[in-house]
Order: sequence, then structure tokens, then C-alpha cells
Amino acid sequence: MKRLFATLTILLAAGGFAVAHDADDKAPHDGESVKLIAQHLMSEKLDGEEATASVVEVTIAPGQEGLAHRHPGPGIVYVIEGTYELGIDDKPTEIFKAGESFYEPGGCLHRVSRNPSKTEQTKLVAIVLHPRDAKEVAIPEPKTK
Repeated sequence: MKRLFATLTILLAAGGFAVAHDADDKAPHDGESVKLIAQHLMSEKLDGEEATASVVEVTIAPGQEGLAHRHPGPGIVYVIEGTYELGIDDKPTEIFKAGESFYEPGGCLHRVSRNPSKTEQTKLVAIVLHPRDAKEVAIPEPKTK
């Protein structure tokens, strides 16, 4: 597992990603776009299941926020540009700036996913490890009534 995380860290630091296939931009919410950059089948298993590493680029317009969501596995996120406000589960929100990275446990609720700047866009690259049969890398949280 250490080797896997070392490889993922090198990919993030180098910024050079081998594109397995290209996907169209998806707009899960106004002001936010998500682009699948690459997917790699992993030889290691995740919780005993065959796994995939998906690399996504997320761009959030100034002052915008994404919808509440979860990921089917853990992720490592690197802030390429701007600032990013993150609130997971019941933890206090945190602000991350360009050049910083953070870890997200699998299945946690992203209740806050926001660009706090009124003038600059936010751009992130995330590597999400997930079961190969996962239908979505980001699972929208049902709205409460």
C-alpha cells in the first residue's frame, strides 16, 4: 500500500498524467465542472475488491460551490489553482490553497465543497481509488426534505 500511495504522490507532484481515455466535461452543478482525465486499473485490491484509480480535474467558478456528495473510495486531492473550502462529515471546514493537498476517506460526506474567492477560479486534481464496478466516482447526496 505504501508503494501505491508513493506512486500517486509522484503523479500529483509531477503533474504529468497518462491519459487512459478522454471524457467530456460534466457539469454536476452550475459553476462547477468535472473532467475525467484518466482511469487506471490497479493490480492492488481495495477492501478485497478489484480496484480502479480515477484521476479527475475539478474547476469551480468564483463564489460557487458543488453539491453535497460522497466518493466510493479514498482520495488524494491537490489544489492546482486558487483556494478551496472543504467540509467533510461533521468536521469543521478547512481552507486549502494552491500547492496544498489533502486526503479524503472513502464514503465521507462532502457537505461543503466551495470556492471562497469572489474573483479567482479554483482548480483541483483528485485521484480517487474505488471498486472497479463503481458506477460513479462522485455520488450525489440525496437532498433532505
